[in-house]
Amino acid sequence: MKTVKVVAAIIINNNRVFATQRGYGEFKDGWEFPGGKIEPGETPQEALVREIKEELDTEIEVKDYLETVEYDYPEFHLSMDCFFCRIKSGELVLKEHEAAKWLTAETLDSVDWLPADKGLIEQVRNRIKL
Repeated sequence: MKTVKVVAAIIINNNRVFATQRGYGEFKDGWEFPGGKIEPGETPQEALVREIKEELDTEIEVKDYLETVEYDYPEFHLSMDCFFCRIKSGELVLKEHEAAKWLTAETLDSVDWLPADKGLIEQVRNRIKL
């Protein structure tokens, strides 16, 4: 099975986390933490900064590593490095996503998370409660 190596930004601001809804592809309409594929020669952190700039026109600072999610989808294996991030500059403009929301600890379960992202929700909830 093919492995796809990606990164995800868990962007936190004022005790809320930023979630995006996919606007294309097999998982269209599913909710996820934004990010994307790691290009050859990039560190996960570099890939995350580049992807968020491309997809959301925003500059982020990559902070703490959370975990690497390993998840088997029917067509591929996903290996997703997840990092907590903060906004350095920009307005989070949706260039590829259908929708986005700032979620609180109480509203994290209000969206239909993609399976790989779903496993992060409790850890994220605990982090934004701090």
